[in-house]
Amino acid sequence: TEVYFHPEHPWNVPNMMRSIHKSLEYYSKNFGPYRHRQARIIEFPRVAPFAQAFPGTMPYSESIGFIADIRDEDDVDMVFYVVAHEMAHQWWAHQVMGANMQGATLLSETLAQYSALMVMEQEYGRDIMRRFLRYEMDNYLQSRGLEMLKERPLRRVEANQGYIHYNKGSVVMYQLKEVIGEQRVNSALRTLVDRFAYREPPYPTSVDLIAALREQTPTEHHGLLEDLFDRIVLYSNRVVSAVMKPLSDDRWEITLEVECRKFEADEKGNERELQFEEQLEVGAFGAAERGKEYGAVLARERVLVKSGMNRVVFVTSGAPETAGIDPFLLLVDRIPADNVRKVRTE
Repeated sequence: TEVYFHPEHPWNVPNMMRSIHKSLEYYSKNFGPYRHRQARIIEFPRVAPFAQAFPGTMPYSESIGFIADIRDEDDVDMVFYVVAHEMAHQWWAHQVMGANMQGATLLSETLAQYSALMVMEQEYGRDIMRRFLRYEMDNYLQSRGLEMLKERPLRRVEANQGYIHYNKGSVVMYQLKEVIGEQRVNSALRTLVDRFAYREPPYPTSVDLIAALREQTPTEHHGLLEDLFDRIVLYSNRVVSAVMKPLSDDRWEITLEVECRKFEADEKGNERELQFEEQLEVGAFGAAERGKEYGAVLARERVLVKSGMNRVVFVTSGAPETAGIDPFLLLVDRIPADNVRKVRTE
């Protein structure tokens, strides 16, 4: 592994090297061997703020990598993340190259997003993903409102719809991982590499990816695959009230009144409400330390909810400060800010 950098910009180089090594370890184990003799990053001046992956070599802008300030431990380590994303392209877009058609960037950018998220989660823990998914969700929701032509489902995403293959793609793949398990998702992706790595035409399409995922997905979740890849589905979940009462041994019973709604949008943004009954996640959190945005996770579990009003009861160890439904933003939610609220004592 190599990093070529300006001698006056050494601050983030160890972090970049760590990300290269962690990425190589995870991707080689789960997707197949790395095919080059070196993994090299080269700094270039801040004439543009991007990084890019060529085979074995990744140019990385001075501005977003080498002089970025990442000292806030509560923030997402974007330097580490971008390296992991570009390293993932050594598999997604270099080994597995999608056909030049709708859905091609699902195979390259969305899978690179997912791969980098897994390396991030392994390095920084599951709970840090809450902040990153909120960032991705906000960008997707804002950008879809600016779409001038047609918003496509992920299966048919256009190459210029970055808000779909990057931002929505992160949320979709992370949700799928949470529902069917990381190992099942990775097994599907390994199958894709085994079948299509460095293959001559015909190249794989999004149909091949979704078929591989379907083989690994239990039958009861096949409808979820359709929601994630074939349709434009949004939720509107909100906490109406959150109440706690003390039990023994510093345990607390939490009662949430939540309203759950689900919508399907067409490519022009017209929505219709859907009736549903699904397992969604609830959680409770302790008070955040000074300078921190989130407190410790005191409870996190899946419960069955349906369209309309629901009452959810669960128990925590320790008194929570906040609680909510889908608190880690696994779903594409139209107003994610109202998923969690302060808990009051009964």
